[in-house]
This record gives sequence, C-alpha cells and structure tokens, in this order.
Amino acid sequence: MAGRCRAYARGVTLLLATDPAHAEHLTSVGHPERPERLDAVLAGVEDLHLDTDLHLIEPRRATVDELLLVHDASVVDLVQRLHELGGGSIDADTAMGPASLDAALLAAGAGLAAIDALRSGEGEVAFCAVRPPGHHATPQRSMGFCLFNNAAIAARSLADAGERVVVVDIDAHHGNGTADAFVADPRVLYVSLHQWPLYPGTGRHDEVGTGSAAGTTLNVPMPPGATGDVYLRAWDELVAPAVERFEPSWLLVSAGFDAHRRDPLTDLALSAGDFADLAGRLGELAPAGRRLVLLEGGYDLAALRMGTSSLLAGLLGEHRRDEDATAGGPGADHVEALVRWWATIGAERCQLET
Repeated sequence: MAGRCRAYARGVTLLLATDPAHAEHLTSVGHPERPERLDAVLAGVEDLHLDTDLHLIEPRRATVDELLLVHDASVVDLVQRLHELGGGSIDADTAMGPASLDAALLAAGAGLAAIDALRSGEGEVAFCAVRPPGHHATPQRSMGFCLFNNAAIAARSLADAGERVVVVDIDAHHGNGTADAFVADPRVLYVSLHQWPLYPGTGRHDEVGTGSAAGTTLNVPMPPGATGDVYLRAWDELVAPAVERFEPSWLLVSAGFDAHRRDPLTDLALSAGDFADLAGRLGELAPAGRRLVLLEGGYDLAALRMGTSSLLAGLLGEHRRDEDATAGGPGADHVEALVRWWATIGAERCQLET
C-alpha cells in the first residue's frame, strides 16, 4: 500500500454540502444505491483530517424554477405525484420512498449552494456528498437511480450567469442525462470517461454535440479491464487538449467511484491511486475557488471511502495514495484509435456542424 498524503497547507479549504436527509432516501431492500454509501463517502472526507479547513455549507432545496433549468415540467410533476402517494417506482432501477423528494431537492440545491459559497470566497473546492445521484436524469425523465440531474442544474445556472463550464464525468456509467442537457449548448463542455459497453448504452465516441455545440461533447469509452495508465493517456491526448481549446472558467466533476476494480456493477480496474492521479489533472482545468465535485455512483463501500479521500486530496493540492496506481490493462490501442478519429473524422464533423 502506498503512503498517505502530507499535511495540508493551512488556508486550503474544502466546503462540504451534505445533509442527514440524504440517508432517508430509501428505494428497495438490496438496492445498490443505499444509505451506507453516504457513510462511506463522509468517512473518506474525515480521513483527510482537515480540521478547521473543512467548512459546512448551509443546505438548501432547489426550487421548481431551478429544476426547470434542466428538466421538463413532466419530470418534476411525476416525482411530486409519487411523493404524494408515499413513494413508488419510476422504472426497474429507480424508485422513491416517503422521504425521497426532500433528499432529491436538497441534492439538486447542494450544487447551487456550493457555487454561492465558492463565489463568496469561502473555500477552494466544494464537495456535494448527496443522494440520490443525478447524471442519468435527462431533461425528459428520471432514470438510473437518479431523480433530478444535480450536476446539470449547477452547470446550467453557471452558464446562464455567463460562465464557461466543463463537466468531467468519471463515473463508470455514461452520464446520458448530462450529455442530453448540453448536447446543443456550446457554453458547456461535457467530458465522460466510462466503460463501454455498459448501462445506459449511450456515450459513443461519435456523439459530439449538435449545431453550434458540435465538439463540446467528448465521450471516451473504455473497454472492460482498463487501468489507470490508459485513463491518463486518454486524458493527456484527448481530454486536456479539448479543455484547453474550450477555456472553461469553472470545473464541475461528476464523481462516481464505480470505475474502481472492487465495484460490483462494473468491470473497470482503477484503484484509489488512479483517482489521485486523475485529481491532479482535474485541478489544472480551473482555478481554486471554481472547482465543484458532486457525488454520483460507486457501490463498494471501501472503494467509495478511498476514492473520495484520494480525489478530494488531489483537488486540494495534495497527493494521497491508499492504493498504488494501476497499469497494464487493455485499451491503449483503443485510445490511439480515438485520437486518430478526432484528428480526422471528428474534426471534419465539427466543422460541418458549425
């Protein structure tokens, strides 16, 4: 096992947005998106030993108007109707209990509250430790464990305020909801590194955005078994150049930890050390005070804890390794093919669209 991080420099502050109500979101017995996930994530924050450099954000609920920044009224209406019935199923994967609406409103409001706190200069990085997750919720429907799209609502609010936003989604499942929300919005660059094939079946490399937003969707599908060295090569050769061209003023991270090799729902092979390496690169995308992290998936509790501490430590300027980084898995040839595609066909498609 690799060594832990050094002590933090004083004055580097993590803002934490969470609420006990998130643990009250109950779906069904044996469901992988369970309240214990939140305990594991918060334990990962505690492992950083930030002491006075950890500040809590006052929680708030998203308003209907804020939900409508991303979602059709039919989505909000359905969640409200199920709440009035005491809960129920939206699809085979997505269900509500009696307290789910309150948890979802707080989850959608967490990113907005975090943005306000960051703008006020209260910290360098904000982390929304929330349930339910959000990146599968599309403008037209709730799905994939997600009721409202927490990251998309935060990103849209920033874009409407004149910011250029990059959303980097490292969840093993493609964030189809976030991609759909910004497929035609050139103010937001959506980047997803995810397993392919895997639920929800979206996230092909040739999904690049439409119209004036062509080129502001970058999907990097990874084969089962991909390791950290392949992720870093994809980052350096695909993601970093795209972000540099886009010149974002804010970074949002959809932080799923189900790319970890322990996760029961996926087949990728990352370690906590790989999340640390990714964090170092993420921190280069936007200045301190403009970095917002929102919890998405991850269903092994130990991986959640280690992944949370490794990712946040990196964004705070330290390198924490509870596990060594990984290498030697498949996918290098796949990344090389993606680089060639973007240099030829992808570039031509984006020119034609715009």
